[in-house]
Amino acid sequence: MNTDTPSDVRWWRYIYRVPMLIWHIGVHLPITLIMINPITARVYFAGERVDYRMVRFWQGNLMRIFGFRLRKFGAAHLGACLSVANHVSWLDITLIHSQRVVHFVAKSEISRWPLIGWMARRAGTIYHRRGSTDSLSAVAQLMVERMRSGESVGVFPEGGSSTSFVVRTFHARIFQPPVEAAVPVQPIALRYSRGGALAHSVPFRVEESFLSNFLRLLGESGGDAEVHFLPVVPVASNARRALAELSKSAISQVVGANLEKQQNHQQHPDTANFADAHPENTLSVKS
Repeated sequence: MNTDTPSDVRWWRYIYRVPMLIWHIGVHLPITLIMINPITARVYFAGERVDYRMVRFWQGNLMRIFGFRLRKFGAAHLGACLSVANHVSWLDITLIHSQRVVHFVAKSEISRWPLIGWMARRAGTIYHRRGSTDSLSAVAQLMVERMRSGESVGVFPEGGSSTSFVVRTFHARIFQPPVEAAVPVQPIALRYSRGGALAHSVPFRVEESFLSNFLRLLGESGGDAEVHFLPVVPVASNARRALAELSKSAISQVVGANLEKQQNHQQHPDTANFADAHPENTLSVKS
């Protein structure tokens, strides 16, 4: 399926979306940052920290500027937990944060991404240097500390994003921190669709930079961005491998409901082999 948008239509979207983006960065962002401080972290409104509500406000509106309608299913676990999701795009963190603020574990390169990296740091992102054993151990310990303090930590257990919506292997080692912290695991299924079909234009293309992908998506047509908060998986009776398998199975059932309708859908040629070209956003570890 050719998902390229005609250039005249793309430029029309730029005409009204770019001013919205500039306003969002120039006006809403300073307000959001002012509201993210130690004082608002201790103030609650409708059962939620005020600084977290501001993060959700900013991230949700960013998704809308890109033309996505946000659709939430299920309920986010309100206590400490490990939130695990399938990984499709850099938009995944923004999408989840629009509904529930969690402290994500992400590759250190994201910290250098314009705007996104800076916002991620303010939202409590835990950065990991890929290939560094010392970094991996430090990150795991920090995850345990955050969850024991009552926070939710988020990871993408596949170890990288993909060109398709097929959920790949969940690395079991990532599930050790919730076992040590004695907190449950909540699977989160993510889907992006346009006109009822999976939006295969959302992932990175081969050799596509973050900025190029950002600008391309800014000119794409609108669609639905779905967040499915699935029932939590307790750790008391489950070892880390069982946690990984149960979480993957739950997410695959949701994502697979749409995949089955598109079994004959041809993968976008420009995005082939992306998983090898762009390993992304999480702890890349072996089970």
